[in-house]
Amino acid sequence: MSFIHRIAAAALFLVIGTATAQELRIGLGAEPTAMDPHYHNLSPNNSLLSHVFERLVGQDERQRMVPELAESWRTIDPTTWEFKLRRNVKFHDGTPFTADDVIFSFERAPNVENSPSSFGIYVKGKTVTKVDDHTIHIKTAAPYPLMPNDLSTIYIISRKNGQGAKTPDYNSGKAAIGTGAYKLVEYTPGNRIVMQRNEQYWGQKPVWQRVTFRAIKSDPSRVAALLAGDVDFIDEVPATDMERLKKEPKVTVAQVVSNRIIYLHLDHFRDDSPFVRAKDGGPLKNPLRDVRVRRAISMSIDRDTIVSRVMEGMAIKAGQLLPDGFFGVSPKLKPIAYDPAGAKKLLAEAGVPNGFRLTIHSPNDRYPNDAKIAEAVGQMLSRNGIDTQVVTMTQGVFFRDASTGSPEKGPKFSFILVGWGSGTGEASSPLKSLLATFDRDKGMGASNRGRYSNLQVDKLIDDALATVDDSKRAGLLARATELAIEDVGIIPLHYQVNTWAMRKGFSYTPRTDEYTLAGGVGKAN
Repeated sequence: MSFIHRIAAAALFLVIGTATAQELRIGLGAEPTAMDPHYHNLSPNNSLLSHVFERLVGQDERQRMVPELAESWRTIDPTTWEFKLRRNVKFHDGTPFTADDVIFSFERAPNVENSPSSFGIYVKGKTVTKVDDHTIHIKTAAPYPLMPNDLSTIYIISRKNGQGAKTPDYNSGKAAIGTGAYKLVEYTPGNRIVMQRNEQYWGQKPVWQRVTFRAIKSDPSRVAALLAGDVDFIDEVPATDMERLKKEPKVTVAQVVSNRIIYLHLDHFRDDSPFVRAKDGGPLKNPLRDVRVRRAISMSIDRDTIVSRVMEGMAIKAGQLLPDGFFGVSPKLKPIAYDPAGAKKLLAEAGVPNGFRLTIHSPNDRYPNDAKIAEAVGQMLSRNGIDTQVVTMTQGVFFRDASTGSPEKGPKFSFILVGWGSGTGEASSPLKSLLATFDRDKGMGASNRGRYSNLQVDKLIDDALATVDDSKRAGLLARATELAIEDVGIIPLHYQVNTWAMRKGFSYTPRTDEYTLAGGVGKAN
């Protein structure tokens, strides 16, 4: 099997060797953690799997909603949405796509075993009813204007092939049967993912007959593969090579500001946090629960230096969840100014004038310069009295461990560096996932790894999600963001600038969601 996606965009890939005229070879900076489309709400997974699987509602390169497996949608009363499904669509094995597959997918998505970040947040509270094979109704307890946005995040799987299937069955290819423009041929973790064009695809067939993706996590190796012609296209172009590549006559570069925020999450949950200690190494009541300490940590971080030196200008410092121009952004919030003296004053007021010991955990292969950012943050905090040890690990280990814990015991780590891209293109996505009180039954706070909880923020989120008027909803989302950021529920660092590079003669439409989609890669005649 193999895969691609009908909505114009390109996919994360790379193949070393000779390529035919219809083969596209892509080098990826980060590889997916599974081929199960409901296992892990992670951009590398969602991007790659969009070639094999499709959603009812798609997103264009600016995350505007467009029809995909649903031809149209409308509200038929304040709490009921109707979706008309596309006819004459077949899964890769020839099975017709119907409403039964949609219902099956919605039942499975929030219940995948050992999911590091669940899709339940987009499914909970919705009741799906089959009207006929090509019509479904989705009911909610209150008016819910973001239904199309939520449905743009859930991939539809085959009921026939998905019955009883678990994540290993998708990884092996046995259950990885979608409706997408590509079929999965090979998935070898740490090596390559190969896809073949679906010749029976219902929509416009992609240009590329075969696509090979290879994870080349080393930045220098990824750039070298492009310059040598071993791959046609790479994502996550390292900042250190940007100026050189822009001057390279054999290379074209595409860029856009990302919807992804890089941020710090703190343990808001426990008095005894596992990686917080007094200066002498003894026990210390968790100071991270004190908003003054959280503000002091934020004020101790020189975001300008991180943007200019660590990211080499390929980032924009952040003061909230999304950059300007996205729905629900607050005009009031600005990045916190670097103020080490003010931070020391706050630490003294909080009863820790000499600081304390802290460990920051971070992935080292997920985000551009993630380990270097963590090191920079650790150095800045250490200079201001908070002795900070930095521990980095591969993304698979990081997300597994950062997501462990329970409502009773709290998170495994005390202080982490992580990122979030808004899958729906507006502020409710990070608010619901990162800052809403963790509630497995409601599907809220699925990635709230610090177990932050603020009932005022929760109410504003709930009110926003039930508000049909766009301007009022935007205001509620902005106010919820303001309260959470003022309370330092998370510490925003910067927004990424998404960058792709390709051999001369290729083109790509850059996307705010970071997706590297083969369907968006063109080639001059």
